[in-house]
Amino acid sequence: MIGKIGSGFSVDTLELMRRFYLKYQNIDVFSENSETLFRISQNSISETLYWKSASEKQSPMILQNITRELLKRFTLTWSHYITLSKIDNIEERQFYEIESSENSWGVRELQRQLNSGLYERLCLSRNKEQVKELSQKGLIIEKPLDIIKNPFVLEFLGFEEKSKYSENQLETAIIDKLESFLLELGKGFLFEARQKRFTFDEDHFYVDLVFYNRLLKCYVLIDLKLEKLTHQDLGQMQMYVNYFDRYAKTEDENPTIGIVLCKSKNDAVVELTLPKDANIYASKYQLYLPSKEELKKQLEEAEREFIGRK
Repeated sequence: MIGKIGSGFSVDTLELMRRFYLKYQNIDVFSENSETLFRISQNSISETLYWKSASEKQSPMILQNITRELLKRFTLTWSHYITLSKIDNIEERQFYEIESSENSWGVRELQRQLNSGLYERLCLSRNKEQVKELSQKGLIIEKPLDIIKNPFVLEFLGFEEKSKYSENQLETAIIDKLESFLLELGKGFLFEARQKRFTFDEDHFYVDLVFYNRLLKCYVLIDLKLEKLTHQDLGQMQMYVNYFDRYAKTEDENPTIGIVLCKSKNDAVVELTLPKDANIYASKYQLYLPSKEELKKQLEEAEREFIGRK
């Protein structure tokens, strides 16, 4: 079969092709309007092309149809698929393939999202059915919880984990790396303001970062906290959200979302402080790329806590 498609392949290239084949085997690519059926099967590579007509004269046309159907199914570059084929978990691999295609991620951005454990971080804030949807549809932004990650990873800021910095320095670094921060936030985010001031009853208040999400059609306020989250921090964000809902948003926009990004938090404090229908979320941030083992451990702990609450 290799002789039919060319020559001069290196051992490394052949190994990559083999890995791709093994990871994407048993995928049907066909069109109901076409006489072409392409199937990557568990049989040998020489037996992977099937077509309904046995006529040799139709073979060129059939191969053109096969190529067309394959291009519809595999929309990314070969470099993308080299990266994707390293992922053993099929649901995780499907998620990254969908997100890469829909968001036009380059290979570098795909690798960054993979290394930051985006899939696992999204899973931490979802139940089993919602996790399954990630692999089938990718990340669909329909409600406030869809934009929350645990944790947000800010390794692109270049801060050492143990370095000393102020909230202002953290905020400045985010603005300097705004494009990377927007990618970490996810789909649909637009930046509006830093240290957005509003005045109420002659007192001035400042929201660290103000964004707008065009998919959710609402403001998203972010407050940065270097220390452990307190109920006062949540109360402050509640006031910010209330102000924007009453004086900033229009009638056709959805309620404002508030996110407090903190170094550490106690989930029990968050649950006791906020009403169940609050549009306010507390999420940790970290300045280094988490390991897969670390995130899997967090997923297991979250699952145990969920079972314990049932």
